[in-house]
Amino acid sequence: MINTEQVPVKVGDEITVEINGYATQGEGVGRFQGFTVFVPNCLDGETVRTRIELVKKNYARGELIEVLRASPHRVAPGCSLYAQCGGCQLLHLDYPGQLEFKRRRVIEVMERLGGLKEITVHPVIGMPEPWRYRNKVQYPFALDEQGKVVIGCYQQGTHNVVDTRECLIQHDLNSRIMNRIRELVQGMGISIYDERTGQGLLRYVLVKNGFESGEAMVVLVTNGPDFPEGKELGRLLASDFPALKSVVQNINTSTGNVVLGEKNKVLYGEEGIIDRLGELEFKISANSFFQVNPAQTEILYAKALEYAQLTGEERVLDAYCGVGTLTLFMASKAKEVYGIEVIPEAIEDAKENAIRNNADNVVFVMGATEEVLPKLVRIGIDFDVAVVDPPRSGCEERVLQTFAKLKVPRIVYVSCNPSTLARDLKFLVNRGYEVKEIQPVDMFPHTYHVECVTLMSKP
Repeated sequence: MINTEQVPVKVGDEITVEINGYATQGEGVGRFQGFTVFVPNCLDGETVRTRIELVKKNYARGELIEVLRASPHRVAPGCSLYAQCGGCQLLHLDYPGQLEFKRRRVIEVMERLGGLKEITVHPVIGMPEPWRYRNKVQYPFALDEQGKVVIGCYQQGTHNVVDTRECLIQHDLNSRIMNRIRELVQGMGISIYDERTGQGLLRYVLVKNGFESGEAMVVLVTNGPDFPEGKELGRLLASDFPALKSVVQNINTSTGNVVLGEKNKVLYGEEGIIDRLGELEFKISANSFFQVNPAQTEILYAKALEYAQLTGEERVLDAYCGVGTLTLFMASKAKEVYGIEVIPEAIEDAKENAIRNNADNVVFVMGATEEVLPKLVRIGIDFDVAVVDPPRSGCEERVLQTFAKLKVPRIVYVSCNPSTLARDLKFLVNRGYEVKEIQPVDMFPHTYHVECVTLMSKP
Protein backbone atom coordinates (compact mmCIF):
# COMPACT_ATOMS: atom_id res chain seq x y z
CA MET A 1 0.00 0.00 0.00
CA ILE A 2 1.10 3.56 -0.72
CA ASN A 3 1.53 5.71 2.34
CA THR A 4 -0.79 8.58 1.37
CA GLU A 5 0.59 10.80 4.13
CA GLN A 6 3.93 11.01 2.27
CA VAL A 7 2.50 11.26 -1.27
CA PRO A 8 1.19 14.76 -2.04
CA VAL A 9 -0.89 13.76 -5.12
CA LYS A 10 -3.61 11.28 -6.01
CA VAL A 11 -5.06 10.06 -9.30
CA GLY A 12 -7.20 12.77 -10.91
CA ASP A 13 -5.42 15.74 -9.29
CA GLU A 14 -4.51 18.63 -11.57
CA ILE A 15 -1.25 20.26 -10.54
CA THR A 16 1.33 22.74 -11.86
CA VAL A 17 4.87 21.39 -12.24
CA GLU A 18 8.19 22.85 -13.35
CA ILE A 19 10.06 20.42 -15.61
CA ASN A 20 13.78 20.23 -14.82
CA GLY A 21 15.11 17.26 -16.74
CA TYR A 22 14.28 14.14 -18.67
CA ALA A 23 13.65 10.48 -17.93
CA THR A 24 15.17 7.67 -19.99
CA GLN A 25 12.50 7.68 -22.69
CA GLY A 26 12.30 11.46 -23.01
CA GLU A 27 9.47 12.20 -20.57
CA GLY A 28 9.73 15.46 -18.66
CA VAL A 29 10.64 15.14 -14.97
CA GLY A 30 9.46 17.61 -12.35
CA ARG A 31 8.83 17.78 -8.62
CA PHE A 32 5.67 18.65 -6.73
CA GLN A 33 6.25 19.32 -3.04
CA GLY A 34 9.48 17.34 -3.39
CA PHE A 35 7.73 14.37 -5.03
CA THR A 36 8.86 13.17 -8.50
CA VAL A 37 6.33 13.52 -11.33
CA PHE A 38 6.89 12.23 -14.88
CA VAL A 39 5.01 14.03 -17.66
CA PRO A 40 5.41 12.89 -21.31
CA ASN A 41 5.62 15.50 -24.09
CA CYS A 42 7.19 18.10 -21.81
CA LEU A 43 10.56 19.82 -22.16
CA ASP A 44 13.27 20.88 -19.75
CA GLY A 45 12.58 24.36 -18.37
CA GLU A 46 8.84 24.34 -19.03
CA THR A 47 6.05 24.99 -16.55
CA VAL A 48 3.07 22.74 -17.26
CA ARG A 49 -0.31 21.79 -15.94
CA THR A 50 -0.77 18.02 -15.61
CA ARG A 51 -3.50 15.59 -14.57
CA ILE A 52 -2.19 12.71 -12.42
CA GLU A 53 -2.90 9.30 -14.00
CA LEU A 54 -0.74 6.96 -11.91
CA VAL A 55 0.64 7.15 -8.37
CA LYS A 56 3.37 4.91 -6.98
CA LYS A 57 5.34 4.97 -3.74
CA ASN A 58 8.21 7.07 -5.15
CA TYR A 59 6.75 8.81 -8.18
CA ALA A 60 3.63 9.78 -10.09
CA ARG A 61 2.88 9.99 -13.81
CA GLY A 62 0.73 12.70 -15.32
CA GLU A 63 -0.88 13.63 -18.62
CA LEU A 64 -0.03 17.01 -20.11
CA ILE A 65 -3.02 19.36 -20.04
CA GLU A 66 -1.42 22.72 -20.83
CA VAL A 67 2.01 24.27 -21.31
CA LEU A 68 2.03 27.41 -19.17
CA ARG A 69 5.61 28.43 -20.03
CA ALA A 70 7.09 26.88 -23.16
CA SER A 71 10.69 25.95 -23.91
CA PRO A 72 12.30 27.75 -26.87
CA HIS A 73 13.06 24.24 -28.17
CA ARG A 74 9.37 23.27 -28.40
CA VAL A 75 8.03 22.68 -31.91
CA ALA A 76 4.65 21.61 -33.25
CA PRO A 77 4.81 17.88 -34.18
CA GLY A 78 4.27 17.47 -37.92
CA CYS A 79 2.51 14.11 -37.49
CA SER A 80 -1.24 13.85 -36.90
CA LEU A 81 -0.82 10.48 -35.13
CA TYR A 82 1.84 11.65 -32.66
CA ALA A 83 -0.53 11.81 -29.69
CA GLN A 84 -1.64 8.17 -30.24
CA CYS A 85 1.34 6.38 -31.81
CA GLY A 86 4.25 5.00 -29.80
CA GLY A 87 6.78 5.07 -32.63
CA CYS A 88 8.34 8.50 -31.89
CA GLN A 89 8.76 10.22 -28.53
CA LEU A 90 10.53 13.51 -29.33
CA LEU A 91 8.66 15.15 -32.22
CA HIS A 92 7.78 18.08 -29.93
CA LEU A 93 11.51 18.83 -29.39
CA ASP A 94 13.52 20.57 -32.12
CA TYR A 95 16.34 18.56 -33.65
CA PRO A 96 19.27 20.36 -31.98
CA GLY A 97 17.44 19.85 -28.67
CA GLN A 98 17.06 16.12 -29.41
CA LEU A 99 20.81 15.75 -30.03
CA GLU A 100 21.62 17.55 -26.78
CA PHE A 101 19.07 15.40 -24.87
CA LYS A 102 20.76 12.24 -26.19
CA ARG A 103 24.25 13.42 -25.26
CA ARG A 104 23.11 14.38 -21.76
CA ARG A 105 21.44 10.99 -21.42
CA VAL A 106 24.67 9.16 -22.31
CA ILE A 107 26.72 11.27 -19.85
CA GLU A 108 24.16 10.85 -17.04
CA VAL A 109 23.88 7.07 -17.51
CA MET A 110 27.67 6.65 -17.62
CA GLU A 111 27.99 8.52 -14.32
CA ARG A 112 24.99 6.97 -12.54
CA LEU A 113 25.25 3.33 -13.66
CA GLY A 114 28.89 3.07 -14.68
CA GLY A 115 30.53 5.34 -12.11
CA LEU A 116 32.37 6.83 -15.11
CA LYS A 117 32.91 10.53 -14.57
CA GLU A 118 34.84 13.01 -16.68
CA ILE A 119 35.07 10.69 -19.67
CA THR A 120 34.95 12.20 -23.16
CA VAL A 121 31.46 12.00 -24.66
CA HIS A 122 31.51 13.80 -28.00
CA PRO A 123 28.52 15.75 -29.38
CA VAL A 124 26.01 13.44 -31.07
CA ILE A 125 26.47 13.06 -34.83
CA GLY A 126 23.06 13.93 -36.27
CA MET A 127 21.52 13.81 -39.73
CA PRO A 128 21.35 16.78 -42.15
CA GLU A 129 17.76 15.69 -43.00
CA PRO A 130 16.38 13.58 -40.13
CA TRP A 131 13.24 12.39 -41.94
CA ARG A 132 12.17 9.26 -43.89
CA TYR A 133 15.40 7.53 -42.88
CA ARG A 134 14.06 4.06 -42.01
CA ASN A 135 14.61 1.28 -44.57
CA LYS A 136 12.40 -1.18 -42.66
CA VAL A 137 8.86 -1.05 -41.34
CA GLN A 138 7.30 -3.74 -39.15
CA TYR A 139 3.61 -3.42 -38.28
CA PRO A 140 0.97 -5.72 -36.78
CA PHE A 141 -2.37 -6.42 -38.49
CA ALA A 142 -5.63 -5.83 -36.63
CA LEU A 143 -9.33 -5.17 -37.22
CA ASP A 144 -11.03 -1.94 -36.14
CA GLU A 145 -14.45 -1.74 -34.52
CA GLN A 146 -16.12 -1.83 -37.95
CA GLY A 147 -14.19 -4.98 -38.93
CA LYS A 148 -11.90 -3.12 -41.37
CA VAL A 149 -8.26 -4.15 -41.73
CA VAL A 150 -5.79 -1.81 -40.00
CA ILE A 151 -1.99 -1.89 -40.13
CA GLY A 152 0.23 0.33 -38.01
CA CYS A 153 2.12 1.10 -34.83
CA TYR A 154 1.01 0.03 -31.40
CA GLN A 155 -0.38 2.84 -29.29
CA GLN A 156 2.21 3.61 -26.63
CA GLY A 157 2.04 1.17 -23.71
CA THR A 158 -0.78 -0.91 -25.30
CA HIS A 159 -1.45 -3.51 -27.98
CA ASN A 160 -4.03 -1.27 -29.69
CA VAL A 161 -3.01 -0.83 -33.33
CA VAL A 162 -3.07 2.75 -34.68
CA ASP A 163 -3.81 2.67 -38.41
CA THR A 164 -0.69 4.27 -39.93
CA ARG A 165 -0.93 5.39 -43.56
CA GLU A 166 2.05 7.72 -43.55
CA CYS A 167 5.06 8.02 -41.25
CA LEU A 168 7.57 10.86 -41.24
CA ILE A 169 10.49 8.58 -40.37
CA GLN A 170 9.65 5.83 -42.91
CA HIS A 171 10.83 5.84 -46.51
CA ASP A 172 7.85 6.80 -48.69
CA LEU A 173 7.97 3.49 -50.64
CA ASN A 174 7.50 1.55 -47.38
CA SER A 175 4.29 3.46 -46.63
CA ARG A 176 2.94 3.11 -50.19
CA ILE A 177 3.52 -0.67 -50.21
CA MET A 178 1.93 -0.97 -46.76
CA ASN A 179 -1.15 0.97 -47.85
CA ARG A 180 -1.61 -1.26 -50.90
CA ILE A 181 -1.28 -4.39 -48.72
CA ARG A 182 -4.08 -3.08 -46.50
CA GLU A 183 -6.36 -2.64 -49.54
CA LEU A 184 -5.57 -6.04 -51.01
CA VAL A 185 -5.97 -7.94 -47.73
CA GLN A 186 -9.33 -6.25 -47.14
CA GLY A 187 -10.49 -6.93 -50.71
CA MET A 188 -9.37 -10.58 -50.70
CA GLY A 189 -11.03 -11.26 -47.35
CA ILE A 190 -7.91 -12.74 -45.73
CA SER A 191 -8.45 -13.36 -42.01
CA ILE A 192 -6.55 -11.31 -39.40
CA TYR A 193 -4.92 -12.85 -36.34
CA ASP A 194 -6.47 -12.06 -32.95
CA GLU A 195 -3.91 -12.43 -30.14
CA ARG A 196 -6.69 -12.87 -27.57
CA THR A 197 -8.17 -15.97 -29.26
CA GLY A 198 -5.15 -17.21 -31.25
CA GLN A 199 -7.38 -17.39 -34.36
CA GLY A 200 -6.90 -15.77 -37.77
CA LEU A 201 -4.06 -15.82 -40.30
CA LEU A 202 -2.15 -12.57 -40.87
CA ARG A 203 -0.11 -11.39 -37.86
CA TYR A 204 2.54 -8.90 -39.04
CA VAL A 205 3.91 -7.37 -42.22
CA LEU A 206 7.49 -6.21 -42.79
CA VAL A 207 8.75 -4.12 -45.69
CA LYS A 208 12.53 -3.99 -46.24
CA ASN A 209 13.85 -1.41 -48.64
CA GLY A 210 17.34 -1.27 -50.18
CA PHE A 211 18.05 2.46 -50.31
CA GLU A 212 21.11 2.04 -52.55
CA SER A 213 19.94 -0.90 -54.70
CA GLY A 214 16.34 0.27 -55.10
CA GLU A 215 15.10 -3.26 -54.29
CA ALA A 216 12.30 -3.96 -51.81
CA MET A 217 10.87 -7.06 -50.12
CA VAL A 218 7.69 -7.85 -48.21
CA VAL A 219 7.46 -10.41 -45.40
CA LEU A 220 3.94 -11.54 -44.42
CA VAL A 221 3.89 -13.30 -41.04
CA THR A 222 1.13 -15.91 -40.78
CA ASN A 223 -0.34 -17.98 -37.98
CA GLY A 224 0.17 -21.30 -39.78
CA PRO A 225 1.46 -22.64 -43.11
CA ASP A 226 -1.77 -22.55 -45.17
CA PHE A 227 -1.97 -19.31 -47.14
CA PRO A 228 -4.00 -20.02 -50.32
CA GLU A 229 -4.16 -16.34 -51.31
CA GLY A 230 -0.43 -15.79 -50.73
CA LYS A 231 0.93 -16.20 -54.26
CA GLU A 232 -1.83 -14.08 -55.78
CA LEU A 233 -1.26 -11.38 -53.17
CA GLY A 234 2.46 -11.41 -53.97
CA ARG A 235 1.79 -11.20 -57.72
CA LEU A 236 -0.63 -8.27 -57.35
CA LEU A 237 1.81 -6.37 -55.13
CA ALA A 238 4.70 -6.92 -57.55
CA SER A 239 2.60 -5.67 -60.47
CA ASP A 240 2.01 -2.40 -58.59
CA PHE A 241 5.61 -1.91 -57.40
CA PRO A 242 8.41 -2.72 -59.88
CA ALA A 243 10.97 -2.29 -57.02
CA LEU A 244 9.45 -5.29 -55.22
CA LYS A 245 11.78 -8.24 -55.87
CA SER A 246 10.69 -10.58 -53.07
CA VAL A 247 7.48 -11.50 -51.23
CA VAL A 248 7.98 -14.08 -48.47
CA GLN A 249 5.62 -15.84 -46.08
CA ASN A 250 7.04 -16.31 -42.60
CA ILE A 251 5.25 -18.88 -40.42
CA ASN A 252 4.92 -18.03 -36.72
CA THR A 253 2.50 -20.16 -34.66
CA SER A 254 3.96 -19.18 -31.27
CA THR A 255 2.05 -17.17 -28.71
CA GLY A 256 3.55 -13.98 -27.34
CA ASN A 257 5.29 -11.01 -28.92
CA VAL A 258 7.99 -12.66 -31.06
CA VAL A 259 7.39 -11.32 -34.57
CA LEU A 260 9.16 -13.82 -36.83
CA GLY A 261 9.05 -17.60 -36.88
CA GLU A 262 11.84 -19.78 -38.26
CA LYS A 263 10.24 -21.10 -41.48
CA ASN A 264 9.89 -19.06 -44.70
CA LYS A 265 8.17 -19.71 -48.04
CA VAL A 266 8.81 -17.59 -51.13
CA LEU A 267 5.48 -16.32 -52.54
CA TYR A 268 6.97 -14.20 -55.32
CA GLY A 269 10.41 -13.55 -56.78
CA GLU A 270 13.59 -14.06 -54.80
CA GLU A 271 14.14 -15.15 -51.18
CA GLY A 272 15.72 -11.79 -50.34
CA ILE A 273 17.15 -8.56 -51.72
CA ILE A 274 20.56 -6.94 -52.06
CA ASP A 275 21.65 -3.58 -50.68
CA ARG A 276 24.94 -1.71 -50.30
CA LEU A 277 26.74 0.03 -47.46
CA GLY A 278 29.69 2.03 -48.70
CA GLU A 279 31.60 -0.18 -51.14
CA LEU A 280 30.10 -3.42 -49.78
CA GLU A 281 27.07 -5.43 -50.93
CA PHE A 282 24.81 -7.38 -48.55
CA LYS A 283 22.03 -9.89 -48.92
CA ILE A 284 18.97 -9.13 -46.78
CA SER A 285 16.56 -11.99 -46.07
CA ALA A 286 13.36 -12.26 -44.05
CA ASN A 287 15.05 -13.10 -40.73
CA SER A 288 18.36 -11.27 -41.10
CA PHE A 289 19.16 -8.12 -39.14
CA PHE A 290 20.27 -5.08 -41.14
CA GLN A 291 20.68 -1.59 -39.67
CA VAL A 292 17.52 0.45 -40.35
CA ASN A 293 19.24 3.78 -41.04
CA PRO A 294 21.82 3.14 -43.78
CA ALA A 295 23.16 6.72 -43.98
CA GLN A 296 24.00 6.83 -40.27
CA THR A 297 25.22 3.21 -40.29
CA GLU A 298 28.04 4.21 -42.63
CA ILE A 299 29.02 6.98 -40.19
CA LEU A 300 28.77 4.60 -37.22
CA TYR A 301 30.91 1.93 -38.89
CA ALA A 302 33.46 4.47 -40.12
CA LYS A 303 33.89 5.62 -36.51
CA ALA A 304 34.23 2.01 -35.30
CA LEU A 305 36.88 1.44 -37.98
CA GLU A 306 38.72 4.59 -36.91
CA TYR A 307 38.69 3.46 -33.27
CA ALA A 308 40.01 0.00 -34.25
CA GLN A 309 43.21 1.70 -35.54
CA LEU A 310 43.91 -1.08 -38.03
CA THR A 311 47.19 -1.20 -39.95
CA GLY A 312 46.58 -4.44 -41.87
CA GLU A 313 48.49 -6.60 -39.40
CA GLU A 314 45.77 -7.22 -36.81
CA ARG A 315 43.51 -10.17 -36.08
CA VAL A 316 40.06 -8.81 -35.17
CA LEU A 317 37.15 -10.45 -33.36
CA ASP A 318 33.61 -9.33 -34.25
CA ALA A 319 31.33 -10.73 -31.56
CA TYR A 320 27.57 -10.71 -32.29
CA CYS A 321 28.40 -10.27 -35.98
CA GLY A 322 24.91 -10.73 -37.48
CA VAL A 323 25.06 -10.91 -41.30
CA GLY A 324 28.65 -9.66 -41.24
CA THR A 325 28.20 -5.96 -42.01
CA LEU A 326 30.68 -4.63 -39.47
CA THR A 327 32.89 -7.72 -39.94
CA LEU A 328 33.39 -6.90 -43.61
CA PHE A 329 34.04 -3.23 -42.87
CA MET A 330 36.83 -4.36 -40.52
CA ALA A 331 38.12 -6.95 -43.01
CA SER A 332 38.93 -4.21 -45.52
CA LYS A 333 41.69 -2.95 -43.16
CA ALA A 334 42.63 -6.01 -41.05
CA LYS A 335 44.80 -9.06 -41.59
CA GLU A 336 42.03 -11.43 -40.46
CA VAL A 337 38.57 -11.11 -38.88
CA TYR A 338 36.57 -13.74 -36.99
CA GLY A 339 32.80 -13.19 -36.77
CA ILE A 340 30.66 -15.06 -34.22
CA GLU A 341 26.86 -15.20 -34.35
CA VAL A 342 24.25 -17.45 -32.71
CA ILE A 343 21.53 -17.25 -35.44
CA PRO A 344 22.13 -19.92 -38.15
CA GLU A 345 20.42 -17.94 -40.96
CA ALA A 346 22.54 -14.88 -40.17
CA ILE A 347 25.76 -16.91 -40.38
CA GLU A 348 24.69 -18.32 -43.76
CA ASP A 349 23.99 -14.77 -45.00
CA ALA A 350 27.33 -13.62 -43.55
CA LYS A 351 29.24 -16.33 -45.43
CA GLU A 352 27.39 -15.42 -48.63
CA ASN A 353 28.15 -11.73 -48.05
CA ALA A 354 31.87 -12.51 -47.64
CA ILE A 355 31.88 -14.34 -50.99
CA ARG A 356 29.86 -11.54 -52.60
CA ASN A 357 32.48 -9.00 -51.51
CA ASN A 358 35.54 -11.16 -52.28
CA ALA A 359 36.59 -11.11 -48.61
CA ASP A 360 38.87 -14.10 -48.13
CA ASN A 361 40.27 -12.96 -44.77
CA VAL A 362 37.10 -13.58 -42.73
CA VAL A 363 36.01 -16.65 -40.75
CA PHE A 364 32.42 -16.95 -39.54
CA VAL A 365 31.60 -19.26 -36.62
CA MET A 366 28.09 -20.13 -35.50
CA GLY A 367 27.36 -20.22 -31.77
CA ALA A 368 27.06 -18.09 -28.67
CA THR A 369 30.06 -15.77 -28.33
CA GLU A 370 30.53 -16.73 -24.68
CA GLU A 371 30.94 -20.39 -25.75
CA VAL A 372 32.83 -20.01 -29.05
CA LEU A 373 35.39 -17.45 -27.91
CA PRO A 374 37.01 -19.59 -25.14
CA LYS A 375 37.31 -22.47 -27.66
CA LEU A 376 39.15 -20.21 -30.12
CA VAL A 377 41.48 -19.12 -27.33
CA ARG A 378 42.17 -22.74 -26.35
CA ILE A 379 43.39 -23.56 -29.87
CA GLY A 380 45.77 -20.61 -29.81
CA ILE A 381 43.79 -17.90 -31.61
CA ASP A 382 44.13 -14.54 -29.89
CA PHE A 383 43.02 -11.07 -30.98
CA ASP A 384 44.54 -7.60 -31.27
CA VAL A 385 41.16 -5.86 -31.43
CA ALA A 386 37.71 -6.97 -30.28
CA VAL A 387 34.60 -5.38 -31.78
CA VAL A 388 31.23 -5.96 -30.13
CA ASP A 389 27.78 -4.91 -31.29
CA PRO A 390 25.51 -6.84 -28.91
CA PRO A 391 21.70 -6.76 -28.56
CA ARG A 392 20.03 -4.28 -26.16
CA SER A 393 20.76 -6.62 -23.25
CA GLY A 394 24.50 -5.98 -23.73
CA CYS A 395 27.38 -8.46 -23.59
CA GLU A 396 27.30 -11.74 -21.71
CA GLU A 397 29.61 -11.39 -18.71
CA ARG A 398 31.64 -14.42 -19.84
CA VAL A 399 32.49 -12.58 -23.07
CA LEU A 400 33.83 -9.60 -21.11
CA GLN A 401 35.71 -11.93 -18.75
CA THR A 402 37.41 -13.55 -21.73
CA PHE A 403 38.42 -10.15 -23.15
CA ALA A 404 39.96 -9.22 -19.81
CA LYS A 405 41.68 -12.59 -19.46
CA LEU A 406 43.13 -12.32 -22.97
CA LYS A 407 44.13 -8.69 -22.33
CA VAL A 408 42.86 -7.72 -25.78
CA PRO A 409 44.67 -4.38 -26.37
CA ARG A 410 41.68 -2.52 -27.88
CA ILE A 411 37.93 -3.02 -27.58
CA VAL A 412 35.48 -1.15 -29.82
CA TYR A 413 32.00 -1.39 -28.32
CA VAL A 414 29.00 -0.47 -30.51
CA SER A 415 25.88 -0.16 -28.36
CA CYS A 416 22.20 0.69 -28.87
CA ASN A 417 21.50 0.88 -25.11
CA PRO A 418 23.46 3.32 -22.90
CA SER A 419 22.38 1.51 -19.70
CA THR A 420 23.87 -1.88 -20.59
CA LEU A 421 26.86 -0.13 -22.17
CA ALA A 422 27.57 1.63 -18.85
CA ARG A 423 27.26 -1.67 -16.97
CA ASP A 424 29.69 -3.44 -19.32
CA LEU A 425 32.20 -0.57 -19.40
CA LYS A 426 32.23 -0.55 -15.59
CA PHE A 427 32.98 -4.30 -15.60
CA LEU A 428 35.95 -3.80 -17.94
CA VAL A 429 37.25 -0.70 -16.13
CA ASN A 430 37.31 -2.75 -12.93
CA ARG A 431 39.56 -5.22 -14.79
CA GLY A 432 42.14 -2.73 -15.94
CA TYR A 433 40.64 -1.19 -19.08
CA GLU A 434 40.37 2.53 -19.72
CA VAL A 435 37.50 4.28 -21.54
CA LYS A 436 39.19 6.54 -24.08
CA GLU A 437 36.13 8.21 -25.63
CA ILE A 438 32.49 7.72 -26.60
CA GLN A 439 30.96 8.92 -29.88
CA PRO A 440 27.13 8.93 -29.89
CA VAL A 441 25.44 8.68 -33.30
CA ASP A 442 21.78 9.53 -33.93
CA MET A 443 20.53 6.42 -35.70
CA PHE A 444 16.88 7.03 -34.75
CA PRO A 445 15.91 10.73 -34.95
CA HIS A 446 12.71 11.74 -33.11
CA THR A 447 12.95 8.74 -30.75
CA TYR A 448 14.76 8.46 -27.41
CA HIS A 449 17.18 5.83 -28.78
CA VAL A 450 20.87 6.64 -29.22
CA GLU A 451 23.71 4.52 -30.58
CA CYS A 452 27.24 4.84 -29.19
CA VAL A 453 30.70 3.76 -30.33
CA THR A 454 33.18 3.45 -27.43
CA LEU A 455 36.94 2.94 -27.57
CA MET A 456 38.54 1.09 -24.68
CA SER A 457 42.16 0.10 -24.31
CA LYS A 458 44.60 -1.53 -21.92
CA PRO A 459 46.99 1.15 -20.53
